[in-house]
Parts: sequence; structure tokens; C-alpha cells
Amino acid sequence: MKRPRLLLAVPLIGLVSGALVPVASAQPAGPVTEFTVLARSDVGAAERAVRAAGGTVVETNRAVGLITATAPASGFASRVSADQAVFGAARSQAIGSAPRGGKKVKPNVVEKEGRGAVSSKRARSGTDPLDDELWGLKSTRSDLARTVQPGSKRVKVGIIDTGVDGSHPDIAPNFDRADSRNFTRDIVADVNGTVVDGPCEYRGCVDPVDHDDNGHGTHVAGTIGAAANGFGVSGVAPGVSLVNLRAGQDAGFFFLQPMVDALTYAGDAGIDVVNMSFYVDPWLYNCRANPADSPAEQAEQRTIIEAATRALNYAHRKGVTMVVALGNEHTDLGAPQDDATSPDYPSSAAHPRPIDNTSCLTMPTEGPHTIGVGAFGPSQAKADYSNYGTEQISVSAPGGYFRDGFGTPWYRTVENEILSAYPHNVGVAEGNIDAAGNVTPAGVALGVQKAVAADGRVGYYQWLQGTSMATPHATGVAALIVSQYGKGGGAAFGMDPDAVQRVLEGTASPIACPVPRTVDYLDEGRDDSFTATCAGDAAFNGFYGHGAVDAYAAVTQGRSYLK
Repeated sequence: MKRPRLLLAVPLIGLVSGALVPVASAQPAGPVTEFTVLARSDVGAAERAVRAAGGTVVETNRAVGLITATAPASGFASRVSADQAVFGAARSQAIGSAPRGGKKVKPNVVEKEGRGAVSSKRARSGTDPLDDELWGLKSTRSDLARTVQPGSKRVKVGIIDTGVDGSHPDIAPNFDRADSRNFTRDIVADVNGTVVDGPCEYRGCVDPVDHDDNGHGTHVAGTIGAAANGFGVSGVAPGVSLVNLRAGQDAGFFFLQPMVDALTYAGDAGIDVVNMSFYVDPWLYNCRANPADSPAEQAEQRTIIEAATRALNYAHRKGVTMVVALGNEHTDLGAPQDDATSPDYPSSAAHPRPIDNTSCLTMPTEGPHTIGVGAFGPSQAKADYSNYGTEQISVSAPGGYFRDGFGTPWYRTVENEILSAYPHNVGVAEGNIDAAGNVTPAGVALGVQKAVAADGRVGYYQWLQGTSMATPHATGVAALIVSQYGKGGGAAFGMDPDAVQRVLEGTASPIACPVPRTVDYLDEGRDDSFTATCAGDAAFNGFYGHGAVDAYAAVTQGRSYLK
């Protein structure tokens, strides 16, 4: 999709409680690394500490006290962390490295498990809606809910993800370009020289706010709020406004500063609901003092926990409902398995480490004020990959389950997954769309769909699975709740996030634990690590939380859950 390039030296800007202000951008001589430095309380004192330690302040988010700085890598983190004004520092990325080797893409084998399977249908062209293929839309009863409340344009839903293709025909009618922001810049290569995002496609190495070079964010946006326009697919809340709050790299990594900036901006810009289908890289679990990690790595993880927590608290105070994915590691988040994947950046840095549930957190999922979403398949069986457990789950939603329906013709078909919007540029890069705009034989095999309107507009759609696909179903229902019960005029319109959560959970459709409660996935080809035990009762359990999100119940019965 992208090829190696060197970043250009360009002026940068910083966030001050949502306001953009220019800051110094001079780079120190010699090879430099980017760091995030978290202030204890006095941000100005922390900025002075950065300079005293030999660094340059690039950007400051004063709402949280998080500073992006550049400095020679050797010794900077320990020097700046020794200052009493600094909570901690974390290495972010190398800058201006000459690339060597192949492109590094964050693994997404769970989400694309169906790649290579033959679809039971062929790709279609035409103006016929594809909603009959959206089993998740029917499961959430969005088709019924929209007869009562299709979603209000006043309700702004932020997609904190890899970007949103605002030109896609199903997204364009609801896309809010004015409020959308891109908080990332393309990364050339990691410290080992492995290519990450590839070449600059746009001047300044910052993609436009209506662009997505990964596809993940566009898929999420389509599930939440694709327009009900007689074309392609429609979303759970087809009338709401979609706002791109990009915090993910093209390669799929989500780093601390962009995530914090996106959350504080959401609070300041009046965003009602945000969808977060990711964890903050490079640590799947951030542990405060894991003996398997070096002192510098421990300090880095403590910084991530504290900065992310501050950002989540800030957004909540500002009225943002935050819906998060539980994750795809098939683990009980109250008793997590060992982690052999962290740190996943830079390349070749991961090392095995035990995870202590008391002191290790996956962020933002285990942060404050988040609504955690687990995934199930078309049969309502818990998806094999989905994390679970009574400690973090709030509700469950359709996330796709490629291996659902063992023993039936549906087993291992892409139609068990979730169909949503697919950027044309990503489809071409992946070889699923040709230069003439036709779905290639490879795309047909994957079930890639094409829709053509009478006026010539063309939209493409792909199948994916994951808690990343379950979360936007819940986010869409949350947006309908705000649309139906929100109060206030103009910029003051909104709804208390805690009230949104009460309605979402209270109107969810209860699903009892399976019998027997312990489920293995051996027939589905999984090993013993996937075996899961469901704790709790029908009202609340570790597989489904309070139940499956129900859009129709939310907009017709939700008032009884409001104080």
C-alpha cells in the first residue's frame, strides 16, 4: 500500500484544551527519537524539564499534561523522569530513519481470518441494497429502531481509528468534515529500519481528514452510521453525524499522544459518543512493575496508564460516551493469559512476560468510564477470539465469527462475519479491486461487494470480524439513545454518559450462559487456550455482559432507565 520515505521537517502544532497553538519545532542535532512526557501537575515546569534534559518540545496537550518531545535517545528518558515536575516518559518512535527491510503492519489475523475462504455468493453490481446480508443489523433490531429514531444529525459520533473514507457513497451523506481531525502523521520506519506507514502521499506527511489507508476505520464508521439512502449498506444509526478523529497509523498502530489528543478534542468539540476499537501500542497490557520488563519499560507503561486515564476522565467530564472493544485475545480479562506480543513496536522487541491482573491494564479498555463490548456470531455463540469475563464486559454485540455453525453449511464462510464499507484505495492496494474498478477474482473469493448507483457512484464493501466489529454496533445504539433522549439546544445538546450506559445496558437483551458453561473450540480447530468458562447468570455474565445490544428496545423503553 505504501513504500519507504523520509519524513520532512514541517512546523507542528499543539493542543491546549482543544485549541491549536504553534509550538517550537526545532530539532536537536543528530539522530533523534520522539518521546511522550507526562507532567505531574505543572505543565510549564515539565516543558522546562524537557529542555533541560536536552529535548525539544514539539506538542503539548495541556488538558492532560502530555508533551511530545524529540531528543537523542541515549539517556533522555531517565534524565527527564528524574525531574520532580515529570510523572514519566515513554519512547514513541524514531524520526527520519532510513528504511531497511519490509513494511511492518500490525497483525490482524483475527479480523481477516475469512481471507482465503470462498464466499457462498458472488460479488454483485447494481443499486439493490445489501442490508439483507447484514445479520448484525437485524440482530440489533436497527431495522425496527429507525422507524422510531433513525438518529439525529445533531448527534456526533467520533471514530477514533485509522481514518474514515469520507468519499464513500454510504458515508459521505453523514460525514462531518468540519469537525473531523487527523492527530497522526505518517511514520517512515521504526528504530530497526522496518518500514511502517510508507511514503508521504500528501504534503506535510499528514493524510486528509476524509482519507483511510487501512480500511479498519471506514469499516467501523459504516457499521455505526452508513446512510439509509437506498444504496449499498446502512448502519445501526443511519441518521447521525460521523466524525473522523484519527489516532491510528496506516499500519494499524495506535500510539499514546494521538489517542490522548483525540479524546480531549472529543470533549472540547462536543462529540457525543466515541468508538475505540483498539488498544494503545506498543503494550497489549501496561504493567506498572512487571519484573519481566526493564525499568525503562516499566516507567513507559506507568506513563501510558496515567496519561490514558487522565484523557478518559477528561472526555467523560465533558459528556463523551466511550465505547471500547474488549479485544481479540480469547482471554478472561479478569485472569489474563501471558503476553508474548509486547512491545509490538519497534519490530523484534517483544518478549514473553506473565500478566498480573492487579497491576496490568490493557488501555483504553480497562480505563475508567468505558463501556466494554464482547463479540458473538450469527448463532449468538461467543466468538472464539473474543475476550470475556465479568470484570470488564458491559454488553455484547455482533462481531462476526467465521467458524460459527460447525457442522452446517455456514461453517467457515465469510457471511458469518460483518459486511461494511471498504475504501476503494485499500481494495486496489490489496488486489481485490482492479484499475478499472472491478472486483478481481481474489476479491470475489473473499466476498467483496460492489454497488453502483444510477448516477455512477460506486461503493465497495468487505467482510471482517472482531470485537472491533462488535463495538460499532454498540456505538450505533448509544448514538440512537442520545438522539432519542438527549437534551439541550445548539452546542449544549447532549446526554450524560452514565445515563447513556444505563439505557444501553438496561435495554440489552439478556443471553444466558451456555450449558455446559465451559466451552471448548476444539471442533472449530482451536487449541485449549481458547477454552472459556462463562461466569454469572442471565442478567449479567462474562460472555454477554448485560446482554446483546437492542436498538429498538433502547429507543422505545430506554426512558425507564433515566433518573
